[in-house]
Amino acid sequence: PESDAILYVNLQPLRVTTHFDKSPITRSADFQHFIDATGIVPERDLDSVALALHRMPNPNGPNGPVAYSEVFIGRFDGQRLDKYLASVASSQETYAGRTVYTIPLDGQAVRVAQLAYDTIAVSNMPTAEQIHSMLDRSRASALGTPGCSLLAARFHDVPLLSQAWGIGHIGLPFSHNGDITVLGVSLPLPADSDLVASLRYTPAERVLSGGAVQLRVEEIAPDPTSAESTVQSLSVILGLLRGLDSATADPTTPHTPSDTALRQVIASTHIEQHDQRAVLNATATLDQVKALFSAHDPAAEQAPVTDDTPPPSPCNVPGKNKKPSLC
Repeated sequence: PESDAILYVNLQPLRVTTHFDKSPITRSADFQHFIDATGIVPERDLDSVALALHRMPNPNGPNGPVAYSEVFIGRFDGQRLDKYLASVASSQETYAGRTVYTIPLDGQAVRVAQLAYDTIAVSNMPTAEQIHSMLDRSRASALGTPGCSLLAARFHDVPLLSQAWGIGHIGLPFSHNGDITVLGVSLPLPADSDLVASLRYTPAERVLSGGAVQLRVEEIAPDPTSAESTVQSLSVILGLLRGLDSATADPTTPHTPSDTALRQVIASTHIEQHDQRAVLNATATLDQVKALFSAHDPAAEQAPVTDDTPPPSPCNVPGKNKKPSLC
């Protein structure tokens, strides 16, 4: 539907590369109930996810500053999912030949509908307009409907064959009190800029190292002067990161694979200006990507198994609880 920003991730190549679906996970009781009832294991069964972000007029409302509309594509048992949704829904309606379930969650009304045997739509907007829009467009997609105006305006800027990408206003969802903040760091970027970010796997460019993952982040500023200011400011930050890494490096202390990979990725990063656009490019090999993921892999935190030590139980491995939007 119409939105202020859109994110898309193709999970299939990521799953093949990192094997994140094999990592042991400690699940909450609600999440485990969802899996038992539907048979859906998100890290195993989801193939791609699209997320539309909607700026809310009242940031202090139940949705906070941003609401979402999502589309999930994967492998689902439609009958089991319908039965589960009916059991937790407070109400349901029939629209465009599909059942829309309304589920109360944390003071919000989350609406869920199956668009096709492999496609699920979800929205937590206060009204049903967005879920209805997704149902309408799913039925009319074969007719070549233009869809969201944001896609029509910016999708041509996304590099071809990108496995993950995001487009939209840079102020959403990173704007706070007029500043752009990412991971607690305030960035010198105009809040009225547009952003196009993408991840693309390009095997032909790094044949000997098994392929490369390219990150491209493009700011479309209001004017060339703003873009030049962004390039200069981010270049200073990038230089500080490289200098800090060199100053704190201890040659007597061995680097972990993830630390080495991060340093190499930072070294590959460069920023340039094209008229009113500021473009950041970074490259990582598949080995570097695996090293970065392993730093946050619960399986990598287990104690090594010796001949005298029984294998650890997956049930006792700490992990991060996940709660799907469908719950």
